Amino acid sequence: MKLLFKQKFFSWFDSYDVFDEAGNVQYTVRGELSWGHLLRIYDAAGHEVGSVREKIFTWLPRFEIYLGDRQVGSISKEFTFFHPKFNIDYNGWQVEGDWVEWDYEIRSSNGQPVAVISKELWNWTDTYSIDVFRPEDALCALMLVIAIDVEKCSRND
Repeated sequence: MKLLFKQKFFSWFDSYDVFDEAGNVQYTVRGELSWGHLLRIYDAAGHEVGSVREKIFTWLPRFEIYLGDRQVGSISKEFTFFHPKFNIDYNGWQVEGDWVEWDYEIRSSNGQPVAVISKELWNWTDTYSIDVFRPEDALCALMLVIAIDVEKCSRND
């Protein structure tokens, strides 16, 4: 399953549409005014299915991932001098690849690929391609990509 994660051009807060291969909107992501970043994810019917929330008052950035009202994981930045490194506590997944250039893979704890993420160049707004190997992992992979994107944007990269 392939998803196209595309930032909206005119938006006061982070706002994205997520399309399937046929160009249909599968998810909409809307940022809200809050202390720290708060992004809510809605399915094609407009029902809220998850959210990514920045934990404030932490020394390094930390984001919590929710399905409905239940926290299912988190991602936090670790202290490093050169390349960004993250601690992921989410589905037993690991991220491998080049986070700085936005080409990376999400892998399960046994090394099986979950999704491949790549930034598409030459677009007016941030656009990412997410190739998900199992359709049931699409929402969870999307929320992890959102958390990484928000952390990267908060560094002004």
